[in-house]
Amino acid sequence: MPNLLDPAVQVLATAPLLTVFLVIGLGTAVGHVPLGPIRFGAAGALFVGLAVGSLDPRLGADLSLLRSLGLGLFCYTVGIGAGGSFFRDLRRQLPLMGLCVVALVLAGGAGAVFSRLTGITPAMDSGAFAGALTSPVLDAAIEAAGNQEPAVGYALAYPVGVAVAILVVAAVVTRDWPSRRDPRPASADGIKATSVLLLTRVRLTELEAFREGRIRISYLERDGDTRVVEPGEELLPGDKVVVVGSPAAIEEAVHDLGTGYLRCLAKDHSVVDHRRLTVSSTRVAGKTIGELDMHGRFQGVITRVKRGDLDLLAREDLVLQLGDRVLAVVPSDELEKAADFFGDSEKSISQIDAFSVGMGMALGVLLGLVAIPLPGGISLRLGVAAGPLVVGMVLGRLARTGPFIWVLPHAANATIRQLGMLFFLAAIGLASGPSFAAAAFSWTGVAVGVLAALIVLVNAAVLLLGARLTGVSAQRAAGGFAGLVGQPAILGYALSKRDDERVEAGYATLFALAIVVKIVMVQVLVAL
Repeated sequence: MPNLLDPAVQVLATAPLLTVFLVIGLGTAVGHVPLGPIRFGAAGALFVGLAVGSLDPRLGADLSLLRSLGLGLFCYTVGIGAGGSFFRDLRRQLPLMGLCVVALVLAGGAGAVFSRLTGITPAMDSGAFAGALTSPVLDAAIEAAGNQEPAVGYALAYPVGVAVAILVVAAVVTRDWPSRRDPRPASADGIKATSVLLLTRVRLTELEAFREGRIRISYLERDGDTRVVEPGEELLPGDKVVVVGSPAAIEEAVHDLGTGYLRCLAKDHSVVDHRRLTVSSTRVAGKTIGELDMHGRFQGVITRVKRGDLDLLAREDLVLQLGDRVLAVVPSDELEKAADFFGDSEKSISQIDAFSVGMGMALGVLLGLVAIPLPGGISLRLGVAAGPLVVGMVLGRLARTGPFIWVLPHAANATIRQLGMLFFLAAIGLASGPSFAAAAFSWTGVAVGVLAALIVLVNAAVLLLGARLTGVSAQRAAGGFAGLVGQPAILGYALSKRDDERVEAGYATLFALAIVVKIVMVQVLVAL
């Protein structure tokens, strides 16, 4: 009796592009189905790809280029986005980074011992290690093994890794344990503005909160006249000013300056005005707030920067990116000039600089081809995952080189990253489908599932316990654990429970480092 699916399979086999996009579409729908607190997100493309690929081996053939392209784009955009915060917070996050390396090595060792006891092959073990940590380093494991066996282990371990990791994050992210090295950031409570009546004479440079960049002061009303405050200005008793910062910083400033003032100075737009301006000009992107010299150009000041959903205080050392929305306070007749200076064009930031993306990706792929010899006869290649990632981090830190802007607008970066991950997971699922179908409901499948849970729990125990002992906050530790695991859905779940910039900072820092360590580990595990 003929199989009713044969005609459909034949069509898909002759049209691989149709197959890939069908998997992506159906996978996205599956990824949005909630399973308790878990949504698999982009990983849905992997599971649908496995199901479709199991129908016929031809459906997953010749997709290696698509897999590499998707993986390279994903890692490059992650590097571009994380580069600035990675190098800026390097010293503060060194304890967490050290714990990340130790956790991955210990988890890999524990997994290798378990694999030997249960008969799981080294190739399957390396794939399970990558899958349990939902990492895009599977390509390195497949190359080291010389076959698709790691992909089967990856697919079997992936859902277990996501589920266990989300349960761990749920138990940690809302906790508040002692964190002497990691105080609560100003933006955690939001950025607010208030009017203050001065009762004392004070120079701005003598005001501690202002000098340390914890507040910004914009409007100044003196003797009935309103203007923008000047840098280093001396404020007098009877002056009214607008102070911007976190609630705690504002409370401190009000205590030092005088008392709260009920009338909002910012409501009068006749002399001084304010507006959110989109950074779309390449002459502004990549520069710090201080380098723009807003007072010298427009007699104005920037008080806040909206980046994605995060509202940041406009510190002098904050580097602006394409797509940022700055809150500029300037004299009313200077507002349009300021808008022209920043660009203020949504259309412009919807386009990417193809030259910078192309050259950045080319440099990343080239770096990935370089073989680095390691002790024991092992040769490390960063490959299409870590090569673009490392180059992206360096370029993200530079932000710009002369006329070239390396950073991408936030929305463009997120879109390219998502597409890259979907292409990668769809291609992996289709190629691994037949092998997965043969192993999923066997002793090997059960053993790999237990192995995945073991790997995640060992990482969680080492990283989270170590973070608490070294004074790192629960929020940064939870974000770091999400970055170590490498699944964006885990980060999204953490942020849904605690909207704290330390969660994202921890994720960005350890995501990049963990990928490099995992690339080494999967090759070591294959060789054992």
